[in-house]
Amino acid sequence: MKIVFAGTPAFALPALSRLAEEGKEVAAVLTQPDRPQGRKQILTPSPVKVYASEHGIPVLQPERLKEDLSPLREVGAELLVTCAYGQLLTQETLDLFPMGVWNLHASLLPAYRGAAPIARAIMAGEKETGVTVMRTELGLDTGDILLARALPILETDTAGTLGEKLSRLAADLLMEALPRIEAGAPLQKQGEGFVCKKVQRTEVDFTRPAREVSALIRGLSPSPASYATVGGLTLNFYFAEEVPSAPEGEAGEVLFADPSRGLVVRCGEGAVRIRELQPSGGKRMGDRDFCNGRKIGQGARFEPVL
Repeated sequence: MKIVFAGTPAFALPALSRLAEEGKEVAAVLTQPDRPQGRKQILTPSPVKVYASEHGIPVLQPERLKEDLSPLREVGAELLVTCAYGQLLTQETLDLFPMGVWNLHASLLPAYRGAAPIARAIMAGEKETGVTVMRTELGLDTGDILLARALPILETDTAGTLGEKLSRLAADLLMEALPRIEAGAPLQKQGEGFVCKKVQRTEVDFTRPAREVSALIRGLSPSPASYATVGGLTLNFYFAEEVPSAPEGEAGEVLFADPSRGLVVRCGEGAVRIRELQPSGGKRMGDRDFCNGRKIGQGARFEPVL
């Protein structure tokens, strides 16, 4: 079976590497063009391109795939596997592959179709998510389901840590899916679902309940991250947890800010401890280190969201 693999971020790497390691014929990789990154805007290849180049797999990087399908057509592959590729496919593209186009999606479809399913699941307070292998059609993640497997969302999970676990699960499911695809296994129709939007850097509203504040911070970590401002200093947040019991105070008030208890902030209901953060222009650090070196003390207040 001749396969084209379409993916871009690190999330797609376990699936691609499993294909290569298990001797599957990956005829080409389809990935997004190199993009400027960092403060110096250095043109940088995607993680999938880097892996493919290191392993001698041909790479296709069309700016807009639908404008010229000839390079993909020339590969002559029977199957296309997509995993966080980043471009919508046309019917003409789908028709190129006799054995179909199959997507590895990081949610239990039909929930969380579309962008940022991992972040959205954490932010919504879900207790589990998973990976779905579905046959791609023109609708956004609406195709028939071949396989799906659940994974619990832990209170210690961020979008980053959960994404790593889901990427490994996606690789496992792909290996399970390939023989089923060859055998023409039956598919399951999706029910009614909903589409989630991309996530953006978001200011934390400490008037919300602590469970929502913690979920927002973890769901946006490590990128694009959440933030808030206290004493004129903007802080990016990377991990927070609910505090079982905390003194009363105003929403956004710093209840504790010392090396022994860390940085604890009052919310509309309950309180959170901000365990990992990054001052603007500084480095990422634990809250105890931050409290040891900063002059933000008990009683300071994070500025309210306007």
